[in-house]
Amino acid sequence: MVAQNNAIVLSKLKYKDYDLIVKCYTEQRGVVSYILRGILKSKKSHSKTVYFQVLSQLQLIENYKPNTSLHSIKEVKLNCIYKSLHNNIYKSAIVLFLSEILANVLKEEEKNESLYHYLETAFQYLDSEDQFSNFHLLFLLKLTRYLGFQPDQNNLEYPFFNLKSGVFEMRDTDVYSISGQTLTLLKALLGTNFDALHTIKINAKQRQDFLNMLLFYFELHLDGYKKPKSLQVLNDVFH
Repeated sequence: MVAQNNAIVLSKLKYKDYDLIVKCYTEQRGVVSYILRGILKSKKSHSKTVYFQVLSQLQLIENYKPNTSLHSIKEVKLNCIYKSLHNNIYKSAIVLFLSEILANVLKEEEKNESLYHYLETAFQYLDSEDQFSNFHLLFLLKLTRYLGFQPDQNNLEYPFFNLKSGVFEMRDTDVYSISGQTLTLLKALLGTNFDALHTIKINAKQRQDFLNMLLFYFELHLDGYKKPKSLQVLNDVFH
């Protein structure tokens, strides 16, 4: 079936000598993997790999075959031309990190337009912003809404948050309870949109501690979650 679909590239993997397998999150079908046959064979075809940088936003004419794991692309063009996302070293570190997480946690092969538009809008925002050192923190926190384990914001005034249950609590109930500076930042980010993110000022140690807490939160709530290999690169860049 030939159809048009919008897609965000999550990962790419060389297959055999000249092929690429590209995993995308698409507007119409959720997670879809495409095989690009012979794209690495010649300089002319190899030049097309620029379209498939991670987190690129594409408009595809796809040849989609139900009940198969790999599909093909007849035509591709950029839906959004990034100005800085792939050539700013700091943004590139965030891109590498977030694409690895998304490739790991997004598994559903079904339509979720609200999630697609969240990803689309968030990455366009990152591309356009000059102050973005905390972007990945808010991005991951907001992503929990679409993955089904957004923190329950009832009792936001309570002095503890339980990572296992996802609720705010009056007492330190077990090893999953957090408090102090990390809790203060969690409450601040829960009430923040991307356009106000620059108002939250934290240092590198606070950023790293909060990110570690968030990743542990993901691990507790997602089966098969894998710690991203690019975490160390991200920490080094933003240290």
